[in-house]
Amino acid sequence: MVSLSALWLPIVLSAVIVFIASSVMHMLLKYHQSDYRQLPDEDKILAALRPSNLKRGLYIFPFCTHQEMKSPAVIEKYKQGPVGFLNIMPNGPPAMPKFLGLWFGYCLLVGFFVAYLTGHTVALGAHYLVVYRVAGTAAFLAYGLGNLSNGIWKGQMWGATIKEVIDGLVYALLTAGTFGWLWPR
Repeated sequence: MVSLSALWLPIVLSAVIVFIASSVMHMLLKYHQSDYRQLPDEDKILAALRPSNLKRGLYIFPFCTHQEMKSPAVIEKYKQGPVGFLNIMPNGPPAMPKFLGLWFGYCLLVGFFVAYLTGHTVALGAHYLVVYRVAGTAAFLAYGLGNLSNGIWKGQMWGATIKEVIDGLVYALLTAGTFGWLWPR
């Protein structure tokens, strides 16, 4: 077993590397730009929503309970459409410093749990590829596979979902490489 205190450097450095890689992937490569669409008649739709004073949260439409799901009225609403989810955030410009800080915190949290799992399953002085395999698998579970639920349950376009999974794979490989490189000998 390798203690977490012996793994502080790969935890922090992998978070920094993933943070930088994600910034490059999202700001320079811009292949995620096609993941988002503008509402047709956006100004009219926003003006129609504004008086509702929607609070932060995830809204589903048409809304129904599980018991109402099979009622003819609800089925008709689903047939007429539109059907979807609406994620409402607080008013104002995107709080990028806050989001980036939370993302970096998440990267540290992933690094911590990768260290915990790898430290309990891989011996001190283990070969690079042994560390790489365990750390990479754990990191991919956190960064990559969790995105699939958005395609399954929230109707996210599969192209966007697959790009997020691929991003997660890149982050996992970078995390694995960092842990393999800095594994205590």
